Order: sequence, then C-alpha cells, then structure tokens
Amino acid sequence: MAILFPLFGIFTSFILLYYLSALNRSNIFLALFFLCCNIVVLVYFGLHYTHNKFWEGVCFVHWLPLSYLLGPLLFYYTKTTLSETNKLDKWDWIHLVPALLTIINCLPFTTLPFDEKARIAHEIINVTENYKLNFLFASFEFILISRSLHLLLYSLFSIIYFIKISRQTLLRFDRLPSNHSIIKRWIFLLSGIQIIIASNSLLHMLTVFNIHFSFESATYAQIFSAKDYYFGICGGGFFLQNICLFLFPKILYGNVSYSIEKGKNNIIDELKSSLPKKAKEGTNLIDIEDAIKNYLTTKPYTQKDFSLSQISFDLKISERLLSNYFNNELNINFSEWRKKLRIEYVCKLIEAGEFEILTIEAIASNAGFVSRSKFNEAFKEIKGVTPSAYIKSKASS
Repeated sequence: MAILFPLFGIFTSFILLYYLSALNRSNIFLALFFLCCNIVVLVYFGLHYTHNKFWEGVCFVHWLPLSYLLGPLLFYYTKTTLSETNKLDKWDWIHLVPALLTIINCLPFTTLPFDEKARIAHEIINVTENYKLNFLFASFEFILISRSLHLLLYSLFSIIYFIKISRQTLLRFDRLPSNHSIIKRWIFLLSGIQIIIASNSLLHMLTVFNIHFSFESATYAQIFSAKDYYFGICGGGFFLQNICLFLFPKILYGNVSYSIEKGKNNIIDELKSSLPKKAKEGTNLIDIEDAIKNYLTTKPYTQKDFSLSQISFDLKISERLLSNYFNNELNINFSEWRKKLRIEYVCKLIEAGEFEILTIEAIASNAGFVSRSKFNEAFKEIKGVTPSAYIKSKASS
C-alpha cells in the first residue's frame, strides 16, 4: 500500500511538467524536483522492503546521482521563481557537477553484469551491511554521507537566497509582490521538509558507519540506527511534501509569479511608458490581443477574485508576458485595466435600466467590486462623478 504514495507523487510530477511548464519555467524545476524525490522513495522501497534480488539489483547504486540533483533542483526552482527572466545563468549548471562525478565514480559497479550486481546488493542489504564497493575516487560511505549533507546545505542556501532576493526587491521597488507571502510559505515549507529529511538521513548514516559524537546517548544510537525510523521519517517527509502541494493551489496550478506590477507611479514611469518598446523575441502581440479580446466576451472581470494569475491560467500565457503586455503595450497596469472594464460594465447596466430594479450595491457586486466604497471610489476616479449622480443624469435624459 505504501508504494502508492510515491507513484502518486510521480504522477503529480508529470502533471506539473506536461501541463504547467508552458506557464512558468520554474514549474519545470519544481516538477523535476518532485519526480526525483518520489523516485528516491521508490528506490528505498525496492532496496529494503521488496526482499527481491531483481529489484535490489535495479535500485542499488544506480540511482545515487539522483540524490545530488535534489538540492540543485530546489535551488533552480527558487531562483527561477524569483528572477525576472525565469532563466538560469550559464554558471548555474555547475551545480550538477556532483551528480556527474557520482555517475563516473560508480562506473566500476554499474558496469558489472546485472546478476553480479544483484548478488552484491542482496548480500550488503540483507546480510553484511558492509558498504564497501570498488569505486573510482570516493568510497560508498562518503557518497551516502555527503549526499545528505549536500541536500541539507542546498535547502539552507535556498532559504537564504529567498531572503536575500526579497530584501533586494523591497529596496528596489519599496514594496514586495502580492504573491510574496504564499511563495515564501511554500519555499520555506519545501526547504524545511528537506532539512528534516537530510538531517535524519545524515545522522542515520553516521550511526551506521560508527561515526560518534560526544553528545551521543544510548537512545540516540537506538533511534538513528533503526531502519524503520529512518525510512519512516524520509518516506513520511516526501509523502507530506506531495500532500502539501495540494494545500497551495496557486503553486499546483502554476499561475503564480514573483513579479511586481509596475504602474505609472511617477514622471519617470510616464516618460518610459511613452517610449516605443521592442517586442520580445518569439512574442506574438497580435495573438495575445486576440486571446484577451475573445476571453473578455465571457466577462471574467465580473468575478470578485479575477486576477492576473487567473487570466494567466485561463489563457495559458505567463503572468510576466501578460504584465509586460499591459504595461508596455497598453500603458496601464492590470489593476487599472480591470477597474476600467468593471466601470464600463456598470455603465452598460445603468444605461440598460438595471438601476430601476437593482440597488447600487447589487450593481457593484455584479461587476466584481468587493464593497460599495471601493466601487464609489473607482467610479468617481474614472467617470468624474459618483454613481448616484451618473444614474440621475441617465434617468433624466
């Protein structure tokens, strides 16, 4: 029954990768991170719970490089989520070097005949627990310990990187993006789970290899030497990670970004917006315009929770691209654009005589405004008069 959990996680990973990678590049790294995590759980299961030589031979050593991908993929996801371009720098690929070195280091074992590998795996796992293998330049014990330390350091680094970029964003724009809180909670939770898993794995391996500390006690040795405890924490952590993804629907649906909506807040912004902007390579502005025009026929802006994230998800166009379209092509930010659409809709309702059967509050609610005060403020800003004055002018004409 337990094997269904990582299989479900792998299925979720492919959903993220196939359907949501087009919305945001960071979703690719999140999907790959989840995929690697759940494959690692399957490897643990195949090694220690199947008691089958074939699966032990398949799972033993071959998947070690995956352990060195977890940390970099977590960092890649964090970086591309926070960056303006959603792209990695060329030097970021250096993070994959430990995984590549592990592949090379393990070649003397992985190139053995499969029957020999299965025999060695079964003997080590079920009989001797003596992790001595013929590797090129790093021992098996070193790999098992360093992979946990590797993930632990990357998890801490991802949190530090998020804090650093958040502070830089605040200094640059004097405010944080609207999605800051949800992205912060998600990345901190994801990194925190990895810290628990990596710490538990590190202490277990140190105990197995008889590397002792001055603070050790009999209880410590009993806990961290027990396989059931070790696999319970690691497997439970990865399973909890899969469940937590569904508690963050914006993350799951891939329609969340860390960009700041830039309006014309000062004279510099107004001057910049008046200059012609070159379209990004590969961007078809006509397609975006047509897609939005067709989309507006359904009046999505009348929904109270209508947002840039929602239109991004519905149209399968990234938030960053849509934000650039509003700011650079229409010279208006999304919030102002939405406000104008709602006021135009209200005016049509009033001109159609809806004010005779509906109250102002009802009209405002039907247009997507959350309160009458917000509606009055927006209406006067755009039309120059209050809704009541506008209704009287239409009634008398």
